[in-house]
Amino acid sequence: MTDAPADEALAAGTQGVYERNAEGYDARRSRALFEARWLRRFASALPEGGHVLDLGCGSGRPIAGWLIGEGFRLTGADFSEPMLELARARWPKGDWRLADMRTLDYPETFDGIIGWNSFFHLTREEQRACLPRLARHLKPGGALMVTVGPEAGEVAGTVEGEPVFHASLSPAEYATILEACGMRLRAFIAEDPDCDFHSVLIARRNP
Repeated sequence: MTDAPADEALAAGTQGVYERNAEGYDARRSRALFEARWLRRFASALPEGGHVLDLGCGSGRPIAGWLIGEGFRLTGADFSEPMLELARARWPKGDWRLADMRTLDYPETFDGIIGWNSFFHLTREEQRACLPRLARHLKPGGALMVTVGPEAGEVAGTVEGEPVFHASLSPAEYATILEACGMRLRAFIAEDPDCDFHSVLIARRNP
């Protein structure tokens, strides 16, 4: 990843990319559950039947579906209404909300928050501002799991052939920010070869 200034236009366009390409992205999203080991680790930190907020839930497959199948109470939030429409069609009784994690302000708190392949679309400044917001939405002892980058910097990816923005802080900066908002970094693996080379971070809010 590079340390170049954020491409603001590219970052701002991410929402439109997912709105335009919801069905195509959903059709091609891997269902192999290469995330399973990390999901089990996240789930082991939660109470049985706990309330989980899936930020950037997309169409609900496969992450939200796995959590629902494991018996967790799930609230799915995404800034793409077309993605949410797919999730609602699959789980009509589910709690699916149009929301932006940068302005998240719910009255309830959660046992766990997951931002898989969503949090890293924020710019570095947005991530710095968002982490305390996420901490405030966790119950004491609650768990946070997000995918980030292997090091500080920014890269461009693609969704259905359209460019999307990705950014990351350094692991040390994540740890510092989390500590400042009453959380502790519990796990970080950069480009995990057993998880399709995703970089994954788990933190816990202090009891």
